[in-house]
Amino acid sequence: MTAGAARPLIVVTGMAFEARIARGPGVEVVYAARADLLERALAQALARGASGVMSFGTAGGLAPDLMPGALVVADTIAGPAGRRSTDAAWGARIASALRGSMRGVRVESGPMAAVAAPVVSEQQKQALHRDTGALAVDMESHIAAEQAGAHGLPFAVCRAIVDPAWRTLPPAATAGLREDGTTALAPILRELARAPGQLPAMIRLAFDARAARLSLVAARAALQRAGALNMDAVSSR
Repeated sequence: MTAGAARPLIVVTGMAFEARIARGPGVEVVYAARADLLERALAQALARGASGVMSFGTAGGLAPDLMPGALVVADTIAGPAGRRSTDAAWGARIASALRGSMRGVRVESGPMAAVAAPVVSEQQKQALHRDTGALAVDMESHIAAEQAGAHGLPFAVCRAIVDPAWRTLPPAATAGLREDGTTALAPILRELARAPGQLPAMIRLAFDARAARLSLVAARAALQRAGALNMDAVSSR
């Protein structure tokens, strides 16, 4: 990085569509669905210099009262390596910006679980909620938290619920996810052809995903307006 150049905020997501939402001035996005690919991309980005790290995107619901599109600003991450705290001041700034701009969207602060494998069934979600007390779960936040901590950087999480706690995802929902975070349609169609009874659940998931996407787009705009993606502005308040 050129001397005197502003260091970007690194945003970590799992999927390509989340990365497209997150991109913008002062933000560098890294994404991948496979953990080692994400770890490598994040390490390379951090080596170039960063002002902070944010985990951003969708999450599975664990708290039974969170509907699709609700936003979770994590205060801790319960991951495979234990619990890690997020930056309290930054998290408060994010939550305040979201609540002030998104009056029709529920915004909750609390613990987030992060796992190495997808949590797809209602029973798995209930067990994880009971064991961790987490509001939601994703597969990237623990990676982002660990690398941010190793570099002494502030860390935050903003995630939108896509599949609620009471919903079990059909196999077709994950059939098309590629390791790099993009999605292939053909495997999804093959899975639906094999088991067409999954179609109603996939239609419900499409509506849930739309609610989560709309929340993420609005959240990204709200955070930009509030200066919550600019670490110099955050640290000065």
